[in-house]
Amino acid sequence: MKNQLASLAEIGRFDCIIDVRTPLEFAEDHIPGAINAPVLSNEERVLVGTMYKQVSPFEATKFGAALVAKNIAHHLQTTFADKPINWKPLIYCWRGGKRSGSMTAWFNLIGWKARQLEGGYKAYRHHVLEQLEKLPGRFDYRVLAGLTGSGKTRLLRALADCKAQVLDLEGIARHRGSLLGALPGETQPSQKSFDSHLVLALAQLDPARPVFVEAESKKIGLVQLPTAMMQALSSADCVRVEASLDDRVDFLCEDYAALFSEPEHFKNLLARLTELHGRQTVAHWHGLIDAGSKTELFRELIEQHYDPAYQRSSHGLYPKLPQALPFAFRPNAGDLAAEAKRLLALLAQQNSRS
Repeated sequence: MKNQLASLAEIGRFDCIIDVRTPLEFAEDHIPGAINAPVLSNEERVLVGTMYKQVSPFEATKFGAALVAKNIAHHLQTTFADKPINWKPLIYCWRGGKRSGSMTAWFNLIGWKARQLEGGYKAYRHHVLEQLEKLPGRFDYRVLAGLTGSGKTRLLRALADCKAQVLDLEGIARHRGSLLGALPGETQPSQKSFDSHLVLALAQLDPARPVFVEAESKKIGLVQLPTAMMQALSSADCVRVEASLDDRVDFLCEDYAALFSEPEHFKNLLARLTELHGRQTVAHWHGLIDAGSKTELFRELIEQHYDPAYQRSSHGLYPKLPQALPFAFRPNAGDLAAEAKRLLALLAQQNSRS
């Protein structure tokens, strides 16, 4: 079987990456681009594990082998039925054991040049953690900082449209990074999945070009930025994105409009601020939700919650913020590309003077 093993460094030479773990394991995290062809279902894996402990390892292995054979046969008749003889898949399970070994052996008997990932997902996860320590420090970041509602994410994406190099951390986290930042209809990735996609994004960046990134705290919703990423961002030069209060209120009214379609959920979110702002204030905000008073509510949240919180935390996280390049931005402007190009021109002027 040694000649049927492949290392992580060889991933690029395969036509397909197959994850044979259960759907639950796959959903938590997997190698980006992999497909799931489980040799045991979620329930079957639990059943085999129970037999292993309560009956005997032999009976569990025999029963599990029958299930694995049945499931591999099913995949051969469906998912892989049209694969040509020169197809080269890479197969992995949790740690490069019997699950991936079984499929690899059968595929090679058929005539495909299948290989088993040495060390399985466990080796891949170790690689991800190593890369999260190394990769963040390789780049020259430009951190877009600014008060809530100033449109930093819109500016970041406009910069990407102008072919600037960006790292969209909130896009990877599928969360806007604040109390109200959950995206409608979106579920955040697990921490492991976030880590995997962050490594993938970092690996695609060019160290010779600046990387624009939005200022973030340690947590974006339920996921955490790795320590090396936070350290790299905290030492980076900043751009202070500035917008008028009216523009910021209008921006939040548009960007967070979906919250008013679920008023009870919205109220529950704001109820988390009771300890900070008191029952009376939160009850008043609940009343504004009931009244549909978007403009008044978001103006008060900006003035009473978001801006004070930003002032308390931002300078500690980003020491270079006092020296940041100020950039007046209209987050609701029709031509965001023109705004992004204006920022790039200002930065070019600043670099030419330094």
